[in-house]
Parts: sequence; C-alpha cells; structure tokens
Amino acid sequence: MQGEVVPPRVPTPRRYLMCPPRYFAVDYAINPWMDPSKPVSADVAVAQWTELRDTYRRLGHTVEEIDPQPGLPDMVFAANSGTVVDGRVLGSRFRAPQRTAEAEHFRRWFLEHGYRDLTMPEKINEAEGDFAWTGRVLLAGTGFRTDPAAHAEAQEVLGVPVVSLQLIDPRYYHLDTALFVLAEATDTATAQIVYYPDAFSPGSQRVLRRMFPDAVLATAADAECFGLNGVSDGRNVVLPVEATDLGARLAERGYEPVYVDISELRKAGGGPKCCTLEIRK
Repeated sequence: MQGEVVPPRVPTPRRYLMCPPRYFAVDYAINPWMDPSKPVSADVAVAQWTELRDTYRRLGHTVEEIDPQPGLPDMVFAANSGTVVDGRVLGSRFRAPQRTAEAEHFRRWFLEHGYRDLTMPEKINEAEGDFAWTGRVLLAGTGFRTDPAAHAEAQEVLGVPVVSLQLIDPRYYHLDTALFVLAEATDTATAQIVYYPDAFSPGSQRVLRRMFPDAVLATAADAECFGLNGVSDGRNVVLPVEATDLGARLAERGYEPVYVDISELRKAGGGPKCCTLEIRK
C-alpha cells in the first residue's frame, strides 16, 4: 500500500456484556479445540479475561457483567448468547446440550436491565458466534452450529437484511472464528471486514468478494491462533498476542492492533470476540 493514502480511523465507544470465567473448565469436547485430557486453569482464564475486560475499558468502552453460574464452564463465551441491533434482542438456542442452560441466564439479564424487545429463537441460533453486524446487513454463518432457518428468523425478529454464509472447516465452527467487522458501514463509507477465505464454501467466498472487494484476507496462520476472533471499534482492534502478522496488515490500513493473551481461553475454542457480546442501542 506504499503511496496510498490511508483514511483516518475513528473509534466508536461500544457497550459490551461479558461473563467472568469463574467456573472455567474443559470437561467435554464440543469443538476441535477442546481436549478434556489437557489441564486448564480457571485462575489463568480469569486473569486473561480480566485483562481483556480492562483493555476494553482503557479504550473507552463500557463493559457490563453477568454473574457466571456453576456447571456452565462455557458461559464466559457471552457472544453466543444474544444478538442486539438497535436495542432489539434476539436470544440464543444452543446446539450442544452442555450449553443449553446459558440462554435462560442471559435472557433474564436482558429483562432485568430493561430490554423488553426480546425474542427467544425457535431455531438453533448461537447468536454473535454466527452473526456479524456490518452496519447495513447481518452476515450469518451456518454449517456447524446455527441452523440455516435461524437466518430467516433473525431477519424477521431484528428487521435487518441477512446474508447467509456456509462454513466448511470444523476448526472454524462459528462465523466469529473466521470473520469479523473492522469498520461498520456509514453514510459515506462501506463496511470493511477481515476474513479467512478457506473457512468458507466456494459460493460464500464469491459472495464475500462481491460484497467486500476491499476486505483484508487472513492466512491460515492468522486463523489458527484465533486472529479472526478479533474485536474492532473502528480503529482499535483487539487481537490475540500471536496474531502479529495480521495486526501488521491491519496497521497498514490505519487500524491500531491491541494484543491480549487468550491462550487459556483458546483451550475451549474461544478468543476475544467469543467473550464479548456487543449491545447496540
């Protein structure tokens, strides 16, 4: 991009909902990253999660917290528990029975905090794990977790256009392990995303190229360290510490990479975005 003028990136304050990993464990395997035979530390997970939360606050964002519940070690991955656009909430319905009970705790949290426009889905829907809001359309993943019929349900409930994308690599079982939004669309600019092409079917790759010709394309190495599980506020991009190559390419586009260690949380198949549910009012 030598000689190219990079537009200034402007951060937008965000509101996030997170859940401390007090009961973090890997007691079962519901994705290829989980291995119950390998040791994990809830204390290390809490320390890493705390640094992630504090990083958001240092960047000027608001972080609210929901109380974790015993017996739900994956409740830390709050992104899977709701999709919020313009204050309208679509809850979640998990595919894995080990996580089913999480949905009710998050439903109660939203109601207790004044969110009355809330719908619980009829179809399997793992929320922001498979939904990415671009400011204009909702990109929706399927293939491993979220039911394709949940995409139509999300469009009806949230009242926004939905574009379906097929995931084909079981390591990248949620959309948020293979794609995230760097900057939402505005009145004067289109949305910008970063994604790992090989995680998607050929047809979905063509859709992404057509919709986002200026997207940042990630490598296999970027994806393997959960670099595609990043969180952007339009300027600052929170990434795993290993994703330095991706961070360098984003810096060339005018973004500011911010690195966090999520190595313990990755043992359960999670990263920064998995821990972060965005509340868009």
